[in-house]
Amino acid sequence: MVRHHLAFPDRAGINVSTERGQDPFKTELIRPQGPWRGLDDLEIATLEYIDWFNHRRLHGELGMITPTEAEATYYRDHAPQQHAERAEPSLH
Repeated sequence: MVRHHLAFPDRAGINVSTERGQDPFKTELIRPQGPWRGLDDLEIATLEYIDWFNHRRLHGELGMITPTEAEATYYRDHAPQQHAERAEPSLH
């Protein structure tokens, strides 16, 4: 009997997005480059794929920049506001 594993059994939306994210991984890495000699080879290839996916892949929905660049831009543009000095010193 095959059992389906849910990463987050109480939050189905996360499971859907997790499974959707696995499709390109299987299509672009696992199937074309297999069969693998062992788990070590698969682990190295997976880490290289994740590095490419986050740091070098240009993403059309992000304006043809990498996900890492999009994240850096977001946090640069949404930096937390610095609070002015308090008139009374803190007890901490």
